[in-house]
Amino acid sequence: MATEDSYVFYQADLPTLSFPVIEDIRRQGKLCDVTLKVDDQAFTGHRIILAATIPYFHAMFTHDMMESKQKEITIQGIEASALEALINFAYSGKVKIHTNNVQSLLVGASFLQLGKVREACCEYLKKRLHPNNVLGVRSFADTLGCSLLVEASNRFIQKHFVEVCSSDEFMSLNFQDLFEIIGRDELYVASEEQVFEAVILWVKKDVVSRQDKLPELLTKVRMPLLTPYYLTDRVATEELIRTSHRCRDLLDEAKDYHLMPERRPLLQSRRTRPRCCPDIIGLIYAVGGLTKAGDSLSTVEVYDPNIGRWQMAEAMTMLRSRVGVAVMHNKLYAIGGYNGSERLSTVEVFSQDTKVWTKVASMNCKRSAVGVASLYNRLYVCGGYDGVSSLNTVECYNVDNNEWTMVTSMSKHRGAAGVVAFEGHIYALGGHDGLSIFDSVERYDPQTGQWILMPPMLTKRCRLGAATMNGKIYVCGGYDGSTFLQTAEVYDVLTKQWSFIASMNVKRSRVALVTNCGKLYAVGGYDGESNLSTVEAYNPETNEWSFVASMCAHEGGVGVGVISIL
Repeated sequence: MATEDSYVFYQADLPTLSFPVIEDIRRQGKLCDVTLKVDDQAFTGHRIILAATIPYFHAMFTHDMMESKQKEITIQGIEASALEALINFAYSGKVKIHTNNVQSLLVGASFLQLGKVREACCEYLKKRLHPNNVLGVRSFADTLGCSLLVEASNRFIQKHFVEVCSSDEFMSLNFQDLFEIIGRDELYVASEEQVFEAVILWVKKDVVSRQDKLPELLTKVRMPLLTPYYLTDRVATEELIRTSHRCRDLLDEAKDYHLMPERRPLLQSRRTRPRCCPDIIGLIYAVGGLTKAGDSLSTVEVYDPNIGRWQMAEAMTMLRSRVGVAVMHNKLYAIGGYNGSERLSTVEVFSQDTKVWTKVASMNCKRSAVGVASLYNRLYVCGGYDGVSSLNTVECYNVDNNEWTMVTSMSKHRGAAGVVAFEGHIYALGGHDGLSIFDSVERYDPQTGQWILMPPMLTKRCRLGAATMNGKIYVCGGYDGSTFLQTAEVYDVLTKQWSFIASMNVKRSRVALVTNCGKLYAVGGYDGESNLSTVEAYNPETNEWSFVASMCAHEGGVGVGVISIL
Protein backbone atom coordinates (compact mmCIF):
# COMPACT_ATOMS: atom_id res chain seq x y z
CA MET A 1 0.00 0.00 0.00
CA ALA A 2 1.40 3.39 -1.02
CA THR A 3 2.13 5.95 1.71
CA GLU A 4 3.77 9.36 1.68
CA ASP A 5 7.13 7.59 2.05
CA SER A 6 6.55 4.92 -0.62
CA TYR A 7 5.64 4.65 -4.29
CA VAL A 8 4.39 1.66 -6.27
CA PHE A 9 5.70 1.46 -9.81
CA TYR A 10 3.70 -0.75 -12.19
CA GLN A 11 4.96 -1.74 -15.63
CA ALA A 12 1.78 -2.94 -17.38
CA ASP A 13 3.58 -4.28 -20.46
CA LEU A 14 6.10 -6.43 -18.56
CA PRO A 15 4.32 -9.80 -19.28
CA THR A 16 3.93 -8.82 -22.91
CA LEU A 17 7.61 -7.95 -23.22
CA SER A 18 8.79 -10.93 -21.21
CA PHE A 19 7.07 -13.81 -23.00
CA PRO A 20 8.92 -13.32 -26.33
CA VAL A 21 12.18 -13.45 -24.38
CA ILE A 22 11.09 -16.62 -22.60
CA GLU A 23 10.12 -18.11 -25.98
CA ASP A 24 13.54 -17.24 -27.38
CA ILE A 25 15.26 -18.84 -24.35
CA ARG A 26 13.27 -22.02 -24.97
CA ARG A 27 14.19 -22.09 -28.66
CA GLN A 28 17.83 -21.97 -27.62
CA GLY A 29 17.21 -24.97 -25.39
CA LYS A 30 18.24 -23.08 -22.25
CA LEU A 31 16.76 -23.46 -18.74
CA CYS A 32 14.32 -26.12 -20.04
CA ASP A 33 13.40 -28.65 -17.37
CA VAL A 34 11.01 -31.03 -19.16
CA THR A 35 10.86 -32.93 -22.45
CA LEU A 36 7.54 -34.00 -23.93
CA LYS A 37 7.69 -37.01 -26.26
CA VAL A 38 5.12 -38.03 -28.86
CA ASP A 39 5.93 -40.97 -31.11
CA ASP A 40 9.55 -40.38 -32.12
CA GLN A 41 9.53 -36.60 -31.63
CA ALA A 42 10.56 -34.64 -28.53
CA PHE A 43 9.79 -31.06 -27.48
CA THR A 44 11.52 -29.25 -24.63
CA GLY A 45 9.94 -26.64 -22.40
CA HIS A 46 9.65 -25.06 -18.98
CA ARG A 47 7.36 -26.63 -16.41
CA ILE A 48 6.37 -23.25 -14.96
CA ILE A 49 5.32 -21.87 -18.38
CA LEU A 50 3.42 -24.98 -19.39
CA ALA A 51 1.67 -25.14 -16.01
CA ALA A 52 0.73 -21.45 -16.19
CA THR A 53 -0.73 -21.60 -19.71
CA ILE A 54 -2.05 -25.14 -20.29
CA PRO A 55 -4.59 -26.53 -17.77
CA TYR A 56 -3.59 -30.16 -18.48
CA PHE A 57 0.03 -29.48 -17.46
CA HIS A 58 -1.07 -27.33 -14.52
CA ALA A 59 -2.83 -30.37 -13.09
CA MET A 60 0.12 -32.63 -13.93
CA PHE A 61 2.92 -30.47 -12.51
CA THR A 62 1.26 -28.98 -9.43
CA HIS A 63 -0.10 -32.23 -8.00
CA ASP A 64 1.71 -35.28 -6.75
CA MET A 65 1.57 -37.08 -10.06
CA MET A 66 4.44 -39.26 -11.11
CA GLU A 67 5.08 -37.04 -14.15
CA SER A 68 5.60 -33.95 -11.97
CA LYS A 69 9.19 -35.04 -11.28
CA GLN A 70 10.03 -36.82 -14.55
CA LYS A 71 12.45 -35.19 -16.94
CA GLU A 72 10.83 -36.94 -19.93
CA ILE A 73 7.10 -37.42 -20.28
CA THR A 74 5.41 -39.45 -22.98
CA ILE A 75 2.11 -37.99 -24.18
CA GLN A 76 -0.58 -40.22 -25.70
CA GLY A 77 -3.69 -39.26 -27.69
CA ILE A 78 -2.35 -36.21 -29.49
CA GLU A 79 -0.45 -35.80 -32.76
CA ALA A 80 3.10 -34.56 -32.62
CA SER A 81 2.44 -31.62 -34.95
CA ALA A 82 -0.53 -30.52 -32.83
CA LEU A 83 1.45 -30.77 -29.58
CA GLU A 84 4.26 -28.71 -31.08
CA ALA A 85 1.83 -26.02 -32.25
CA LEU A 86 0.11 -25.89 -28.85
CA ILE A 87 3.39 -25.72 -26.92
CA ASN A 88 4.36 -22.80 -29.16
CA PHE A 89 0.95 -21.29 -28.36
CA ALA A 90 1.76 -21.53 -24.64
CA TYR A 91 4.75 -19.20 -25.20
CA SER A 92 3.37 -16.89 -27.90
CA GLY A 93 -0.42 -16.91 -27.54
CA LYS A 94 -0.64 -17.60 -31.30
CA VAL A 95 -1.55 -20.68 -33.31
CA LYS A 96 -2.11 -20.93 -37.05
CA ILE A 97 -5.23 -22.89 -37.96
CA HIS A 98 -5.68 -24.24 -41.49
CA THR A 99 -7.51 -27.01 -43.29
CA ASN A 100 -4.75 -29.59 -42.81
CA ASN A 101 -4.32 -29.13 -39.07
CA VAL A 102 -7.69 -28.01 -37.69
CA GLN A 103 -8.85 -31.50 -36.73
CA SER A 104 -5.62 -32.50 -34.99
CA LEU A 105 -5.52 -29.10 -33.24
CA LEU A 106 -9.10 -29.53 -32.05
CA VAL A 107 -8.28 -32.98 -30.67
CA GLY A 108 -5.11 -31.62 -29.03
CA ALA A 109 -6.82 -28.54 -27.59
CA SER A 110 -9.57 -30.72 -26.17
CA PHE A 111 -6.99 -33.08 -24.65
CA LEU A 112 -4.96 -30.24 -23.11
CA GLN A 113 -8.12 -28.37 -22.02
CA LEU A 114 -7.23 -25.25 -24.02
CA GLY A 115 -10.75 -23.86 -24.26
CA LYS A 116 -9.97 -20.77 -26.34
CA VAL A 117 -8.02 -22.73 -28.97
CA ARG A 118 -10.81 -25.31 -29.05
CA GLU A 119 -13.36 -22.54 -29.65
CA ALA A 120 -11.20 -21.04 -32.40
CA CYS A 121 -10.98 -24.43 -34.18
CA CYS A 122 -14.76 -24.85 -33.93
CA GLU A 123 -15.32 -21.37 -35.37
CA TYR A 124 -12.94 -22.19 -38.22
CA LEU A 125 -14.90 -25.35 -39.03
CA LYS A 126 -18.27 -23.58 -38.71
CA LYS A 127 -17.29 -21.08 -41.38
CA ARG A 128 -16.24 -23.89 -43.73
CA LEU A 129 -19.23 -26.18 -43.43
CA HIS A 130 -20.27 -27.57 -46.82
CA PRO A 131 -22.86 -30.12 -47.94
CA ASN A 132 -20.00 -32.53 -48.65
CA ASN A 133 -18.35 -32.27 -45.22
CA VAL A 134 -21.01 -31.27 -42.70
CA LEU A 135 -21.99 -34.81 -41.66
CA GLY A 136 -18.35 -35.72 -41.01
CA VAL A 137 -17.75 -32.51 -39.08
CA ARG A 138 -20.86 -33.14 -36.99
CA SER A 139 -19.73 -36.68 -36.12
CA PHE A 140 -16.21 -35.47 -35.27
CA ALA A 141 -17.56 -32.64 -33.09
CA ASP A 142 -19.92 -34.99 -31.31
CA THR A 143 -17.04 -37.34 -30.47
CA LEU A 144 -15.14 -34.45 -28.86
CA GLY A 145 -18.19 -33.03 -27.09
CA CYS A 146 -18.10 -29.75 -29.04
CA SER A 147 -21.79 -29.01 -28.56
CA LEU A 148 -21.83 -25.61 -30.32
CA LEU A 149 -20.20 -27.09 -33.43
CA VAL A 150 -22.67 -30.00 -33.36
CA GLU A 151 -25.53 -27.49 -33.17
CA ALA A 152 -24.09 -25.40 -36.03
CA SER A 153 -23.71 -28.56 -38.13
CA ASN A 154 -27.29 -29.60 -37.40
CA ARG A 155 -28.62 -26.21 -38.45
CA PHE A 156 -26.54 -26.37 -41.65
CA ILE A 157 -27.91 -29.85 -42.43
CA GLN A 158 -31.46 -28.61 -41.91
CA LYS A 159 -30.97 -25.55 -44.09
CA HIS A 160 -29.16 -27.42 -46.91
CA PHE A 161 -30.81 -30.82 -46.59
CA VAL A 162 -31.33 -31.38 -50.33
CA GLU A 163 -27.68 -30.64 -51.16
CA VAL A 164 -26.45 -32.76 -48.23
CA CYS A 165 -28.46 -35.71 -49.59
CA SER A 166 -26.26 -35.71 -52.70
CA SER A 167 -23.04 -36.19 -50.74
CA ASP A 168 -21.07 -39.40 -50.25
CA GLU A 169 -21.27 -38.83 -46.49
CA PHE A 170 -25.06 -38.98 -46.64
CA MET A 171 -24.98 -42.30 -48.46
CA SER A 172 -22.67 -43.63 -45.74
CA LEU A 173 -24.85 -42.49 -42.83
CA ASN A 174 -25.85 -45.14 -40.35
CA PHE A 175 -29.54 -45.86 -39.91
CA GLN A 176 -29.88 -44.12 -36.54
CA ASP A 177 -28.41 -40.83 -37.77
CA LEU A 178 -30.54 -40.83 -40.92
CA PHE A 179 -33.66 -41.68 -38.89
CA GLU A 180 -33.00 -38.74 -36.57
CA ILE A 181 -32.28 -36.24 -39.37
CA ILE A 182 -35.34 -36.94 -41.52
CA GLY A 183 -37.58 -36.73 -38.46
CA ARG A 184 -36.77 -33.08 -37.83
CA ASP A 185 -39.46 -30.42 -38.16
CA GLU A 186 -36.80 -27.92 -39.19
CA LEU A 187 -35.72 -29.49 -42.51
CA TYR A 188 -35.89 -27.04 -45.41
CA VAL A 189 -37.46 -28.81 -48.38
CA ALA A 190 -39.53 -27.46 -51.25
CA SER A 191 -41.78 -30.50 -50.86
CA GLU A 192 -41.85 -33.74 -48.88
CA GLU A 193 -40.98 -35.53 -52.12
CA GLN A 194 -37.35 -34.56 -51.53
CA VAL A 195 -37.30 -36.39 -48.19
CA PHE A 196 -38.91 -39.50 -49.69
CA GLU A 197 -36.43 -39.56 -52.58
CA ALA A 198 -33.48 -39.15 -50.19
CA VAL A 199 -34.64 -42.16 -48.16
CA ILE A 200 -35.11 -44.33 -51.26
CA LEU A 201 -31.67 -43.33 -52.54
CA TRP A 202 -30.04 -44.25 -49.22
CA VAL A 203 -31.77 -47.65 -49.13
CA LYS A 204 -30.86 -48.45 -52.73
CA LYS A 205 -27.20 -47.69 -52.02
CA ASP A 206 -27.09 -51.03 -50.18
CA VAL A 207 -30.43 -52.74 -50.69
CA VAL A 208 -29.44 -56.05 -49.11
CA SER A 209 -28.57 -54.63 -45.69
CA ARG A 210 -30.84 -51.57 -45.71
CA GLN A 211 -34.14 -52.74 -47.22
CA ASP A 212 -35.55 -53.90 -43.88
CA LYS A 213 -34.96 -50.37 -42.48
CA LEU A 214 -37.29 -48.73 -45.02
CA PRO A 215 -40.61 -49.15 -43.13
CA GLU A 216 -39.21 -47.49 -40.04
CA LEU A 217 -37.62 -44.68 -42.07
CA LEU A 218 -40.92 -44.03 -43.83
CA THR A 219 -42.55 -43.30 -40.48
CA LYS A 220 -40.44 -40.13 -40.49
CA VAL A 221 -41.41 -39.17 -44.04
CA ARG A 222 -44.54 -37.00 -43.93
CA MET A 223 -46.34 -38.97 -46.60
CA PRO A 224 -49.74 -37.31 -46.08
CA LEU A 225 -48.07 -34.10 -47.29
CA LEU A 226 -47.17 -35.72 -50.63
CA THR A 227 -49.48 -34.87 -53.49
CA PRO A 228 -52.09 -37.47 -54.49
CA TYR A 229 -50.49 -37.67 -57.92
CA TYR A 230 -47.04 -38.35 -56.48
CA LEU A 231 -48.43 -40.97 -54.08
CA THR A 232 -50.10 -42.78 -56.96
CA ASP A 233 -47.51 -42.37 -59.71
CA ARG A 234 -44.28 -42.59 -57.71
CA VAL A 235 -44.70 -44.01 -54.22
CA ALA A 236 -47.22 -46.75 -55.04
CA THR A 237 -45.17 -47.94 -58.02
CA GLU A 238 -41.85 -48.13 -56.15
CA GLU A 239 -40.88 -51.81 -55.89
CA LEU A 240 -39.47 -51.38 -52.38
CA ILE A 241 -42.88 -50.09 -51.25
CA ARG A 242 -44.95 -52.66 -53.08
CA THR A 243 -43.10 -55.58 -51.49
CA SER A 244 -43.54 -54.37 -47.90
CA HIS A 245 -46.80 -54.61 -45.93
CA ARG A 246 -45.69 -51.97 -43.44
CA CYS A 247 -44.76 -49.55 -46.20
CA ARG A 248 -48.11 -50.08 -47.91
CA ASP A 249 -49.90 -49.35 -44.62
CA LEU A 250 -48.18 -45.98 -44.45
CA LEU A 251 -49.10 -45.33 -48.08
CA ASP A 252 -52.75 -46.16 -47.30
CA GLU A 253 -52.70 -43.74 -44.36
CA ALA A 254 -51.50 -40.98 -46.69
CA LYS A 255 -54.16 -41.79 -49.26
CA ASP A 256 -56.88 -41.77 -46.57
CA TYR A 257 -55.71 -38.33 -45.52
CA HIS A 258 -56.45 -37.06 -49.02
CA LEU A 259 -59.58 -39.12 -49.69
CA MET A 260 -61.38 -38.34 -46.42
CA PRO A 261 -60.76 -34.69 -45.56
CA GLU A 262 -63.56 -34.71 -43.01
CA ARG A 263 -61.52 -37.17 -40.93
CA ARG A 264 -58.30 -35.18 -41.00
CA PRO A 265 -58.68 -33.89 -37.44
CA LEU A 266 -58.63 -37.54 -36.35
CA LEU A 267 -55.55 -38.27 -38.47
CA GLN A 268 -53.40 -35.44 -37.10
CA SER A 269 -49.89 -36.55 -36.17
CA ARG A 270 -46.29 -35.51 -36.66
CA ARG A 271 -46.57 -36.90 -40.20
CA THR A 272 -49.25 -34.36 -41.11
CA ARG A 273 -47.35 -31.34 -39.78
CA PRO A 274 -45.53 -29.24 -42.39
CA ARG A 275 -41.82 -28.75 -41.84
CA CYS A 276 -40.54 -25.25 -41.20
CA CYS A 277 -36.88 -24.27 -41.09
CA PRO A 278 -36.42 -21.23 -38.82
CA ASP A 279 -33.04 -20.41 -40.36
CA ILE A 280 -34.48 -19.79 -43.82
CA ILE A 281 -34.97 -16.08 -44.27
CA GLY A 282 -37.26 -14.77 -46.95
CA LEU A 283 -37.19 -11.51 -48.87
CA ILE A 284 -40.61 -9.83 -48.70
CA TYR A 285 -41.58 -8.29 -52.04
CA ALA A 286 -44.21 -5.53 -52.14
CA VAL A 287 -45.62 -5.43 -55.64
CA GLY A 288 -47.61 -2.73 -57.41
CA GLY A 289 -50.12 -0.79 -55.35
CA LEU A 290 -51.05 2.86 -55.11
CA THR A 291 -49.58 6.31 -54.73
CA LYS A 292 -51.04 8.75 -52.19
CA ALA A 293 -53.06 10.19 -55.06
CA GLY A 294 -54.51 6.74 -55.76
CA ASP A 295 -52.63 6.06 -59.01
CA SER A 296 -51.53 2.51 -59.85
CA LEU A 297 -47.84 1.61 -59.72
CA SER A 298 -45.51 -0.85 -61.43
CA THR A 299 -43.05 -0.27 -58.59
CA VAL A 300 -41.61 -3.19 -56.60
CA GLU A 301 -39.61 -2.99 -53.40
CA VAL A 302 -38.12 -5.67 -51.18
CA TYR A 303 -37.66 -6.00 -47.41
CA ASP A 304 -34.65 -7.93 -46.12
CA PRO A 305 -35.10 -8.95 -42.45
CA ASN A 306 -31.31 -9.25 -42.16
CA ILE A 307 -30.80 -5.52 -42.60
CA GLY A 308 -34.28 -4.41 -41.53
CA ARG A 309 -35.05 -2.04 -44.39
CA TRP A 310 -36.81 -1.81 -47.74
CA GLN A 311 -34.93 -1.34 -51.00
CA MET A 312 -36.07 -0.81 -54.57
CA ALA A 313 -36.34 -3.87 -56.79
CA GLU A 314 -37.02 -4.38 -60.49
CA ALA A 315 -40.35 -2.85 -61.57
CA MET A 316 -43.03 -4.90 -63.31
CA THR A 317 -43.73 -4.41 -67.00
CA MET A 318 -47.21 -2.99 -66.24
CA LEU A 319 -49.00 -0.75 -63.71
CA ARG A 320 -50.91 -2.92 -61.22
CA SER A 321 -52.84 -2.07 -58.06
CA ARG A 322 -55.08 -4.51 -56.16
CA VAL A 323 -52.89 -7.19 -57.76
CA GLY A 324 -52.82 -10.86 -56.80
CA VAL A 325 -49.38 -12.07 -55.76
CA ALA A 326 -48.17 -15.62 -55.09
CA VAL A 327 -44.87 -17.50 -54.97
CA MET A 328 -44.33 -20.85 -56.67
CA HIS A 329 -40.98 -22.59 -57.15
CA ASN A 330 -39.45 -19.55 -55.43
CA LYS A 331 -40.63 -17.27 -58.24
CA LEU A 332 -42.92 -14.30 -57.73
CA TYR A 333 -46.15 -14.07 -59.75
CA ALA A 334 -48.10 -10.82 -60.25
CA ILE A 335 -51.60 -11.64 -61.43
CA GLY A 336 -54.30 -9.32 -62.79
CA GLY A 337 -54.98 -6.07 -60.97
CA TYR A 338 -55.98 -2.59 -62.11
CA ASN A 339 -53.79 -0.30 -64.21
CA GLY A 340 -55.75 2.90 -63.61
CA SER A 341 -58.15 2.48 -66.51
CA GLU A 342 -59.06 -1.21 -66.79
CA ARG A 343 -58.95 -4.52 -64.97
CA LEU A 344 -56.22 -6.88 -66.15
CA SER A 345 -56.01 -10.53 -67.11
CA THR A 346 -52.26 -10.39 -67.72
CA VAL A 347 -49.71 -12.26 -65.59
CA GLU A 348 -45.98 -11.81 -65.15
CA VAL A 349 -43.36 -13.67 -63.15
CA PHE A 350 -40.16 -12.49 -61.46
CA SER A 351 -37.03 -14.60 -60.97
CA GLN A 352 -34.70 -13.63 -58.14
CA ASP A 353 -31.82 -15.21 -60.08
CA THR A 354 -32.21 -13.21 -63.29
CA LYS A 355 -33.85 -10.11 -61.74
CA VAL A 356 -36.24 -10.03 -64.71
CA TRP A 357 -40.05 -9.92 -65.00
CA THR A 358 -41.39 -12.15 -67.78
CA LYS A 359 -44.92 -12.32 -69.15
CA VAL A 360 -46.67 -15.70 -69.08
CA ALA A 361 -50.11 -16.81 -70.25
CA SER A 362 -52.98 -14.47 -69.37
CA MET A 363 -55.99 -15.59 -67.34
CA ASN A 364 -59.33 -16.27 -68.98
CA CYS A 365 -60.94 -13.38 -67.05
CA LYS A 366 -59.94 -9.86 -66.10
CA ARG A 367 -59.61 -9.58 -62.30
CA SER A 368 -58.57 -7.02 -59.71
CA ALA A 369 -58.94 -7.32 -55.92
CA VAL A 370 -58.12 -10.96 -56.53
CA GLY A 371 -57.01 -13.72 -54.14
CA VAL A 372 -54.18 -16.04 -55.19
CA ALA A 373 -52.46 -19.08 -53.65
CA SER A 374 -50.11 -21.83 -54.82
CA LEU A 375 -50.77 -25.50 -54.10
CA TYR A 376 -49.36 -28.75 -55.50
CA ASN A 377 -47.43 -27.14 -58.34
CA ARG A 378 -50.44 -25.03 -59.37
CA LEU A 379 -51.58 -21.44 -58.90
CA TYR A 380 -55.23 -20.83 -57.98
CA VAL A 381 -56.96 -17.49 -58.57
CA CYS A 382 -60.29 -16.99 -56.81
CA GLY A 383 -62.95 -14.36 -57.45
CA GLY A 384 -62.02 -10.70 -57.73
CA TYR A 385 -63.70 -7.85 -59.61
CA ASP A 386 -63.87 -7.52 -63.40
CA GLY A 387 -64.98 -3.88 -63.51
CA VAL A 388 -68.68 -4.72 -63.49
CA SER A 389 -69.27 -7.22 -60.70
CA SER A 390 -67.60 -9.44 -58.12
CA LEU A 391 -66.69 -12.88 -59.44
CA ASN A 392 -67.16 -16.40 -58.14
CA THR A 393 -65.08 -18.05 -60.87
CA VAL A 394 -61.79 -19.79 -60.15
CA GLU A 395 -58.82 -20.41 -62.46
CA CYS A 396 -55.86 -22.75 -62.14
CA TYR A 397 -52.44 -22.17 -63.73
CA ASN A 398 -50.24 -25.07 -64.80
CA VAL A 399 -46.65 -23.86 -65.10
CA ASP A 400 -45.61 -26.92 -67.12
CA ASN A 401 -47.81 -26.05 -70.09
CA ASN A 402 -48.22 -22.32 -69.32
CA GLU A 403 -51.98 -22.59 -69.35
CA TRP A 404 -54.93 -21.34 -67.28
CA THR A 405 -58.03 -23.52 -66.95
CA MET A 406 -61.35 -22.83 -65.25
CA VAL A 407 -62.18 -25.04 -62.25
CA THR A 408 -65.27 -25.24 -60.04
CA SER A 409 -66.65 -21.83 -59.06
CA MET A 410 -67.06 -20.78 -55.44
CA SER A 411 -70.50 -20.78 -53.84
CA LYS A 412 -70.31 -17.00 -53.41
CA HIS A 413 -69.11 -14.12 -55.53
CA ARG A 414 -66.07 -12.86 -53.66
CA GLY A 415 -64.20 -9.68 -54.46
CA ALA A 416 -61.39 -8.56 -52.15
CA ALA A 417 -61.37 -11.91 -50.33
CA GLY A 418 -58.45 -13.54 -48.56
CA VAL A 419 -57.13 -16.69 -50.25
CA VAL A 420 -54.62 -19.17 -48.79
CA ALA A 421 -53.41 -22.70 -49.45
CA PHE A 422 -53.65 -24.86 -46.33
CA GLU A 423 -53.30 -28.61 -45.76
CA GLY A 424 -53.96 -29.59 -49.36
CA HIS A 425 -56.89 -27.20 -49.89
CA ILE A 426 -57.58 -23.67 -51.08
CA TYR A 427 -59.44 -21.47 -48.58
CA ALA A 428 -61.42 -18.36 -49.64
CA LEU A 429 -62.16 -16.10 -46.70
CA GLY A 430 -64.57 -13.17 -46.49
CA GLY A 431 -64.79 -10.67 -49.34
CA HIS A 432 -67.92 -9.06 -50.79
CA ASP A 433 -70.36 -9.52 -53.67
CA GLY A 434 -71.06 -5.82 -54.20
CA LEU A 435 -73.96 -5.81 -51.75
CA SER A 436 -72.87 -7.78 -48.70
CA ILE A 437 -69.59 -8.29 -46.88
CA PHE A 438 -68.97 -11.86 -45.69
CA ASP A 439 -67.64 -13.59 -42.63
CA SER A 440 -68.06 -16.91 -44.45
CA VAL A 441 -65.22 -19.24 -45.43
CA GLU A 442 -65.22 -21.94 -48.06
CA ARG A 443 -62.64 -24.56 -48.97
CA TYR A 444 -61.73 -26.14 -52.31
CA ASP A 445 -60.45 -29.70 -52.64
CA PRO A 446 -58.42 -30.15 -55.86
CA GLN A 447 -59.05 -33.90 -55.67
CA THR A 448 -62.85 -33.75 -55.71
CA GLY A 449 -63.17 -30.37 -57.40
CA GLN A 450 -65.69 -29.30 -54.75
CA TRP A 451 -66.08 -26.28 -52.51
CA ILE A 452 -67.51 -26.80 -49.02
CA LEU A 453 -68.39 -24.27 -46.31
CA MET A 454 -66.11 -24.01 -43.27
CA PRO A 455 -66.64 -22.30 -39.90
CA PRO A 456 -67.10 -18.54 -40.47
CA MET A 457 -64.74 -15.90 -39.14
CA LEU A 458 -65.73 -13.94 -36.04
CA THR A 459 -65.89 -10.74 -38.10
CA LYS A 460 -67.18 -9.80 -41.54
CA ARG A 461 -64.18 -8.74 -43.61
CA CYS A 462 -63.36 -7.70 -47.15
CA ARG A 463 -59.98 -6.28 -48.27
CA LEU A 464 -58.43 -8.39 -45.50
CA GLY A 465 -55.00 -9.93 -45.15
CA ALA A 466 -54.74 -13.73 -44.91
CA ALA A 467 -51.79 -16.07 -44.34
CA THR A 468 -50.89 -19.42 -42.78
CA MET A 469 -48.31 -20.05 -40.08
CA ASN A 470 -47.50 -23.01 -37.83
CA GLY A 471 -50.49 -25.05 -38.98
CA LYS A 472 -53.05 -22.26 -38.52
CA ILE A 473 -54.82 -19.67 -40.68
CA TYR A 474 -54.52 -16.00 -39.73
CA VAL A 475 -56.54 -13.03 -40.97
CA CYS A 476 -56.21 -9.36 -40.12
CA GLY A 477 -57.69 -5.98 -40.92
CA GLY A 478 -60.11 -5.29 -43.73
CA TYR A 479 -63.45 -3.48 -43.83
CA ASP A 480 -66.78 -4.67 -42.37
CA GLY A 481 -69.09 -2.19 -44.09
CA SER A 482 -68.87 0.52 -41.47
CA THR A 483 -65.46 0.23 -39.81
CA PHE A 484 -61.89 -0.07 -41.01
CA LEU A 485 -60.55 -2.94 -38.93
CA GLN A 486 -57.40 -3.46 -36.90
CA THR A 487 -58.49 -6.75 -35.33
CA ALA A 488 -56.92 -10.09 -36.19
CA GLU A 489 -58.04 -13.69 -35.68
CA VAL A 490 -56.74 -17.22 -36.08
CA TYR A 491 -58.36 -20.51 -37.17
CA ASP A 492 -57.31 -23.73 -35.48
CA VAL A 493 -57.98 -26.71 -37.73
CA LEU A 494 -58.05 -29.14 -34.79
CA THR A 495 -60.77 -27.33 -32.85
CA LYS A 496 -62.41 -25.90 -36.00
CA GLN A 497 -62.71 -22.60 -34.20
CA TRP A 498 -61.73 -19.00 -34.81
CA SER A 499 -60.36 -16.88 -31.96
CA PHE A 500 -59.11 -13.32 -31.72
CA ILE A 501 -55.42 -12.54 -31.30
CA ALA A 502 -53.92 -9.17 -30.43
CA SER A 503 -55.12 -6.33 -32.66
CA MET A 504 -52.71 -4.50 -34.93
CA ASN A 505 -51.45 -1.07 -33.92
CA VAL A 506 -53.40 0.67 -36.70
CA LYS A 507 -56.50 0.06 -38.81
CA ARG A 508 -55.65 -1.57 -42.13
CA SER A 509 -58.01 -2.22 -45.00
CA ARG A 510 -56.48 -3.46 -48.31
CA VAL A 511 -53.71 -4.94 -46.17
CA ALA A 512 -51.34 -7.65 -47.38
CA LEU A 513 -50.40 -10.35 -44.87
CA VAL A 514 -47.47 -12.71 -45.28
CA THR A 515 -45.44 -15.15 -43.16
CA ASN A 516 -41.67 -14.90 -42.83
CA CYS A 517 -39.10 -16.03 -40.24
CA GLY A 518 -41.81 -17.30 -37.86
CA LYS A 519 -43.71 -14.00 -37.86
CA LEU A 520 -46.63 -12.45 -39.70
CA TYR A 521 -46.04 -9.20 -41.58
CA ALA A 522 -48.98 -6.85 -42.22
CA VAL A 523 -47.91 -4.60 -45.07
CA GLY A 524 -49.50 -1.28 -46.03
CA GLY A 525 -53.24 -0.80 -46.32
CA TYR A 526 -55.75 2.04 -45.87
CA ASP A 527 -56.88 3.38 -42.48
CA GLY A 528 -59.99 5.23 -43.66
CA GLU A 529 -58.15 8.48 -44.27
CA SER A 530 -54.95 7.69 -46.13
CA ASN A 531 -52.99 4.93 -47.79
CA LEU A 532 -50.34 3.44 -45.52
CA SER A 533 -46.65 2.75 -46.02
CA THR A 534 -46.23 1.33 -42.51
CA VAL A 535 -45.55 -2.34 -41.77
CA GLU A 536 -45.98 -4.29 -38.53
CA ALA A 537 -44.97 -7.80 -37.52
CA TYR A 538 -46.83 -10.26 -35.28
CA ASN A 539 -44.92 -12.56 -32.93
CA PRO A 540 -47.09 -15.58 -32.03
CA GLU A 541 -44.97 -16.34 -28.96
CA THR A 542 -45.71 -12.98 -27.33
CA ASN A 543 -49.06 -12.26 -29.07
CA GLU A 544 -47.80 -8.79 -29.96
CA TRP A 545 -47.63 -6.62 -33.08
CA SER A 546 -44.65 -4.28 -33.44
CA PHE A 547 -43.73 -1.84 -36.18
CA VAL A 548 -40.83 -2.60 -38.51
CA ALA A 549 -39.39 -0.40 -41.25
CA SER A 550 -41.98 1.32 -43.44
CA MET A 551 -42.01 0.87 -47.20
CA CYS A 552 -40.06 3.52 -49.06
CA ALA A 553 -41.92 3.65 -52.38
CA HIS A 554 -45.49 2.47 -51.74
CA GLU A 555 -48.57 3.89 -50.08
CA GLY A 556 -50.74 0.81 -49.61
CA GLY A 557 -52.65 -1.41 -52.00
CA VAL A 558 -49.68 -3.73 -52.56
CA GLY A 559 -49.55 -7.43 -53.23
CA VAL A 560 -46.94 -9.31 -51.22
CA GLY A 561 -44.90 -12.49 -51.65
CA VAL A 562 -41.84 -14.04 -50.00
CA ILE A 563 -38.87 -15.51 -51.87
CA SER A 564 -36.62 -17.67 -49.70
CA ILE A 565 -32.88 -17.07 -49.62
CA LEU A 566 -30.27 -19.58 -48.41
